Amino acid sequence: MISNPKSNNRKLLVYEPRVEGHHPGWLRFITEDLLSADYELALALDLRKNSRRIIEEHLGDLMTRVELIPAVDENGKPRDGSNAASIVAGLNESGASRAFLCAFDELASTAFRRTALGLNPPRSLLGRIGGIYHRPRFTDAPWWSPNRLLKAAGFRKFMQKNWVQPLLLLDEYLAQDFMMAFPGKPIFFLPDPCPDDFEGDPLLARSALGVPADPTVFLFFGVGAKRKGLHLAVEAMLRLNQKNTFLLVAGKQNPSPRVRQGIEQLQQQNRALMLNRYVSSTEEKWCFQAADVVLLPYLNHFGTSGILSRAMATGKPVIASDEQLLGRLVRDNEIGWRFSSGDVTALADCLAKATEVDTGTQQQFKANAGRYANRYSRDGYRKALLVSLAAP
Repeated sequence: MISNPKSNNRKLLVYEPRVEGHHPGWLRFITEDLLSADYELALALDLRKNSRRIIEEHLGDLMTRVELIPAVDENGKPRDGSNAASIVAGLNESGASRAFLCAFDELASTAFRRTALGLNPPRSLLGRIGGIYHRPRFTDAPWWSPNRLLKAAGFRKFMQKNWVQPLLLLDEYLAQDFMMAFPGKPIFFLPDPCPDDFEGDPLLARSALGVPADPTVFLFFGVGAKRKGLHLAVEAMLRLNQKNTFLLVAGKQNPSPRVRQGIEQLQQQNRALMLNRYVSSTEEKWCFQAADVVLLPYLNHFGTSGILSRAMATGKPVIASDEQLLGRLVRDNEIGWRFSSGDVTALADCLAKATEVDTGTQQQFKANAGRYANRYSRDGYRKALLVSLAAP
């Protein structure tokens, strides 16, 4: 491995330029786990005022145990013009031996395309970059797609020339395929962790959020991208037309006028609450504790979901689009209902079924969720992460 002669082999640069969605929570996981193994850490982050506030809320006292380095400029663009250049700057400034990307996706697409054309990343990064590859979408594109062919060729060169050390995948099925395709390379499966501090009293959580105590509560949690399917959830709730049901929407949304009108109609029926803002980590826990069922009506979603992991951590069944990895996980682990992606009528049917489950079915879902949470545990995540970094 090529390294800076002044670098510290026990010091890592953790690169995370984002603060939306799952990013700050995963930054907390990674920081906790690496510090527990006595790594010295420099965190390359978005340190602008509003972003730093979110980071501080998630990291808490861990902030005092790490070095902080800017990953982006005042406009939110990667430092020195690109993610690769920002990583190089962070390595040089910190003296770290290598960089761990909380989302290798930040580098992957551009780097793979360029590498396929013979344009490699900075030489100083050879063997010094690794991380968690959340969504290797090129593996799902049609085999004849020019973009897929280009990225696949670049990825193959990346692995053959040992640029990456290590690469972790959240899809256990895809991880196995990659391990077979590149034997002996540092490829690992990393379980998308179910937090171990999400359980709590549902009635207390509902009271804290202002959610009624009695109805069946369906939770839609996350950011307002159309692919997340909020419009499907709202339309299905309107079609359900059952008074004793309630839609809890949490997270910064960007609803269309039609979706906003639908939510307002549900609110007039006392059947909805929308927390259209950044939700604190405490409120996030309340949302999952308050829910009876968690909604995952995603459209063409690739990879796993932290929302699924949080649902399993609180023992709640899910209703998910029956596509790609999420559909397979729900089916194989028997942790909820599935419907054809984009089919509002089928989604409304699943909502109706969820309101009618008996006690035995509820207990079975909870038991299955518990088994899932044990398999995809924080402890399993920590062990997999540390094993990957210790690999030669």
